[in-house]
Amino acid sequence: MRELRAREFGRLDAGGHVYLDHTGSTLYPESLIRMHAELLRENVFGNPHSRNPTSRASTERVEAARRRILEFFRADPGEYEVAFTLNASGALKLVGEAYPFGPGSSFRLTADNHNSVNGIREFAASHGADVRYLKLGSDLRIADLEAQLEGADRSVPNLFAFPAQSNFSGVKHPLEWIETAHALGYDVLLDSAAFVPTSRLDLSVVKPDFATVSFYKMFGYPTGVGALLARRSALAKLRRPWFGGGTVRFVSAQNNVRILYTNGAAFEDGTLNFLAIAAIPAGLDFLDGIGMERIGAHVMELTAVLLRELQSLRHGNGQPLVRIYGPRTTEDRGGTVAFNLLDTAGTVIDCRLVEQAASEARISLRTGYFCNPGAAETSFELPEEEARRCFDQLAGDTFTLQQFSACLQDRPVGAVRVSLGLSSDERDIRRLLEVLAQFRDTKVGGSPPWLVREARAS
Repeated sequence: MRELRAREFGRLDAGGHVYLDHTGSTLYPESLIRMHAELLRENVFGNPHSRNPTSRASTERVEAARRRILEFFRADPGEYEVAFTLNASGALKLVGEAYPFGPGSSFRLTADNHNSVNGIREFAASHGADVRYLKLGSDLRIADLEAQLEGADRSVPNLFAFPAQSNFSGVKHPLEWIETAHALGYDVLLDSAAFVPTSRLDLSVVKPDFATVSFYKMFGYPTGVGALLARRSALAKLRRPWFGGGTVRFVSAQNNVRILYTNGAAFEDGTLNFLAIAAIPAGLDFLDGIGMERIGAHVMELTAVLLRELQSLRHGNGQPLVRIYGPRTTEDRGGTVAFNLLDTAGTVIDCRLVEQAASEARISLRTGYFCNPGAAETSFELPEEEARRCFDQLAGDTFTLQQFSACLQDRPVGAVRVSLGLSSDERDIRRLLEVLAQFRDTKVGGSPPWLVREARAS
């Protein structure tokens, strides 16, 4: 993998960068950019909504990308369709707005979910569905799935949504849940965005009704293209509340009628990003050329090192420097690790100070809620009633997490997230540990030693 990093991601070491935000976006390999640039230089591509030569060339590339996506995910073309979207969030919104929720329907979602899944609750509730979150344990897993899903009315549409891998903690939720939920009367929406960059989603083995992906999270480029992979039977249930260019065969203004497409095209609004879509087959070829199993093994080997080293960091008084949220081993997890640093008395150090120190060392990581409030609230053990009071008190355009934390008597409301990927290596982890070690022996209510030294020097 070191040779691959030098060849495809040499800009990291040339610029002194440590990139630890792969859950936010994977880095693009240089060869993919060159191949796409060459494709665009050698060809002429026009808007695909026509039959002229350049339009046909674009259409051929788009359809080739659809076929390659189905092949990569081992999805039977007779069973699954691909609808291109802006990203995974766009794909999730398509399902949410078009799913036939109604009175008596159940919408169940794990508390561990990205906000783009959380937002579907607004569509469900507005149509009279019963919306409930499945609660997490202290390990950020769910031990009693069937008990929390039972009771759905099978005579109406019901939907269950969960992430294959948590974007907060790296927890891999069991894909066996898909068939469990089917047996209990639910269609299943699988948010695959954080899972597929390092793990194989095999749709010949597991059969979610809907699965969502963002390609920039898989191979870094292009941005602005995602996909909804939907079973044809599930797609037929959806009823879009809107139509526009690309989603219809015919529209009459005179007679107020329209003829909608009945396949994946009905969910592709306007002109597709056809130039960017043309890069997807090469990106998937890049991943297949390395091997998803090899990528996953590489990331988990590094994750084992990271988890071990984080748990070994101690203050001079023997107290731990790091509190990890979620799994502390590599069992059933991915390469995303959320944690906070603690002072010598075990109080959480403001994660913004960690981000500041990392940024000064040219380390890219992320801090905050990571658009996953359910996992964050469970991790930080926020008291429900008190949190509601603070939210009601502070809600508005001036709301900040810092105000929220102060209202909760300085409870943590943010964490540090480090996520490893294909281009990572052990040197990145060592650089991170050097920064975290600067927080050793931070006193209660005091500034980290490195910040005190910096202030004195200035």
